[in-house]
Amino acid sequence: MRKQVSKIELYMKKLIYSSLTALGMFALLTSPAFAKDKEVTITGEGKCAKCMLKETSACQNAIEVTKGAKKTVYYLADNDVSKKFHEQVCKEAKKVTATGTVKRVDGKRELTASKIELVK
Repeated sequence: MRKQVSKIELYMKKLIYSSLTALGMFALLTSPAFAKDKEVTITGEGKCAKCMLKETSACQNAIEVTKGAKKTVYYLADNDVSKKFHEQVCKEAKKVTATGTVKRVDGKRELTASKIELVK
């Protein structure tokens, strides 16, 4: 025989399910805001995103990292470190190492560099 469920039990189950769903969504949406930015170091070809990659309307540093057959481009955020380094890679690609924090901006990887140097 099938047990009959009361309206109150159904209401309580829906309330619990809704509450858990809302709590889960809140946790997913707020966890990146509280996450500490992790500093990374990348090595690749330093290039100008306008002059060499033809991807931006203004000069901007970019680092193209190759792992196997996959190429990933990191666009450097406009800060003092990036500005001072731009002349080195505007017209010629050079092997560079950069350290900074990475985030996604408009679907692209953006590196806010704290240090950039040529690989010797």
